[in-house]
Amino acid sequence: MAKVALIERELKREKLVAKFAKKHAELKAIANDSKRSEEERAAARLGLQKLPRNANPTRQRNRCEITGRPRGTFRQFGLGRAKIRELAFAGDIPGITKASW
Repeated sequence: MAKVALIERELKREKLVAKFAKKHAELKAIANDSKRSEEERAAARLGLQKLPRNANPTRQRNRCEITGRPRGTFRQFGLGRAKIRELAFAGDIPGITKASW
């Protein structure tokens, strides 16, 4: 089980990303638009830098929904590999069976 503080920090980042998503997307579009003047693009890059650091979506980390484990997380399920194994063997995940050949 991950520390509660780390899980809470990740939730705080999710909220911050959601709060600034629209502004971040607008500034990013302006900064990458080659048809705009260099001054406008520079101002957009400055605006991106002034946003909170944790408002950047790349700062988010995928974590297991149950344990909070940061590594070995499958996006399809949102669970860590150990929990997927446990739940699959118990038959709690539909469509997943133990491989045998």
